[in-house]
Amino acid sequence: MSTNIIDELLWRDAINQQTDAEGLRDYVENNKISLYCGVDPTGDSMHIGHLIPFMMLKRFQQFGHHPYILIGGATGTIGDPSGRTSERQLQTMEQVQHNVDCLTQQMKNLFFDEANEHELTMVNNYDWTHDLSLLDFLRDFGKSFNINTMLAKDIVSSRLDSGISFTEFTYQILQSMDFLHLFTEHDVRLQIGGADQWGNITAGLDLIRKKAGHEAKAFGLTIPLMLKADGTKFGKTAGGAIWLDPKKTSPYEFYQFWLNQDDRDVIKYLKFFTFLSQKQIKVLEEKVANEPHKREAQKTLAKEMTLFVHGEEALADALTITDALFSGDVKQLTAKQIEDGFSNMPSSEIGKADMNLIDWLIETKIEPSKRQAREDVTNGAIYINGERVQDTDFVVTSHNSFEERFIIVRKGKKKYTLVHLV
Repeated sequence: MSTNIIDELLWRDAINQQTDAEGLRDYVENNKISLYCGVDPTGDSMHIGHLIPFMMLKRFQQFGHHPYILIGGATGTIGDPSGRTSERQLQTMEQVQHNVDCLTQQMKNLFFDEANEHELTMVNNYDWTHDLSLLDFLRDFGKSFNINTMLAKDIVSSRLDSGISFTEFTYQILQSMDFLHLFTEHDVRLQIGGADQWGNITAGLDLIRKKAGHEAKAFGLTIPLMLKADGTKFGKTAGGAIWLDPKKTSPYEFYQFWLNQDDRDVIKYLKFFTFLSQKQIKVLEEKVANEPHKREAQKTLAKEMTLFVHGEEALADALTITDALFSGDVKQLTAKQIEDGFSNMPSSEIGKADMNLIDWLIETKIEPSKRQAREDVTNGAIYINGERVQDTDFVVTSHNSFEERFIIVRKGKKKYTLVHLV
């Protein structure tokens, strides 16, 4: 590990822009810095794209610095215009509060360690804005923002053709107020965020210098936009975003997402998302180059991320499901593991009444005709819950199911169907 956090971040290719690279390096070399990153409660769960800057906060913490995680209970009611081409649909205050509660708990699960609770602080910007009157807002903060400067920011200029409301236009003022408040009340001197947050971060620094003087030591740092080797956006799949909430993305699906990463991307993700040492990652990099077929780097990435986000038990389940599907031996899976592992596979529904296998395969649409069904069964191509069935007189009953909920049918080597008993 490097002795300076900036060197560590540079090695991990985790720095996009800095407002004062030399000044920040000198400051963290000689001081413990307090820093923050925020997330708005636009939903009740983060996805993996949200994790990127917060993993950087965690790295600062490992170097002895003090991270602040800001949940945007106030800014979440407004909506950040960056990265959008149209206005957000405003949420009710009740929905925003629900999302705040969910994200707060998610952050605590990921980053809060009771043994070191003094090393991380969570704040909500609603706490220092909800009593602010409109007149005070305009007098105390509005006067510090030049309209021409605000219009020139990418987050606003990119929206001028399609239009932007005054509500979203003022977002950068609210985020700037956050930085000023944390700087003044908690000595927070660094804000980090995604590449799209550069305009908001620099607006905050401008406000700090106007209020605290031009000599105020405050800094901004952004993380590069994460793109896959094929140029597409990281974190999106055909099924949508990869969520941190296990109810939205099961730990098995989460594990599989990381396991299936391209050789060209896997080392970059190990650097960004895991806390493996430089030495460990270099060993894995050599394995990608010399033994790519073993996919050691992908397996390590998948294990590290699933363990970090979901814990040991969920990782064990993900590995059990993965091994069962690879070997075809699914008998030992629980109904819950089947539900997680087969959620995106072809499925069918059928009643619980006993039925001849041939008729059952037709009814579940696994086979197109009785002739084809008999042929596949006789040739040993049909497996019920991992067991080959070659008897055309076999009767399928609920006793063949997992907890009277599922029956797994495999046709050939890898064509699975999950049959729900209803």
